[in-house]
Amino acid sequence: METTLIILKPDAVQRGLCGRVISRFEDKGLQVVGMKLMRISDQLAATHYEAHKSKPFYPGLVRFMTSSPVVVMAVRGIGAITIARNLMGATFGSKAAPGTIRGDFGVSNSFNLIHGSDSPEAAERELKLFFAPGEVLDWTRAGDAWVYDATGGTPE
Repeated sequence: METTLIILKPDAVQRGLCGRVISRFEDKGLQVVGMKLMRISDQLAATHYEAHKSKPFYPGLVRFMTSSPVVVMAVRGIGAITIARNLMGATFGSKAAPGTIRGDFGVSNSFNLIHGSDSPEAAERELKLFFAPGEVLDWTRAGDAWVYDATGGTPE
């Protein structure tokens, strides 16, 4: 099982898309194991996006991410990182395929609705930034037997 960070960005929150976006992760079979509405501080945004500090879009990105509340989620499942990124679609809404979150709800190249960790290492780092110990829960869903075929002894 992998756990990944998902952020519903200020534009998703302001547009009232949170429920529809969260449903897509749950409909796919991924498990929400942590979630909160929060305002990202300047310091947290700077730490989260430090890899982009030297890029020209960095100041605008930090300004955008701190402009309004966001919803942060810890989402778990087999292959959760790849599945989440496929659900999100291409970075720019104008180029994202229909059927993806960005393809269905976005047109902007700046306001792209959602962030998802791009690797297990990034997920581990990012989850620690946004969730304190104990805020990401381990719990068993009764329906997991209907999400993952474990008839061969291990979930597929």
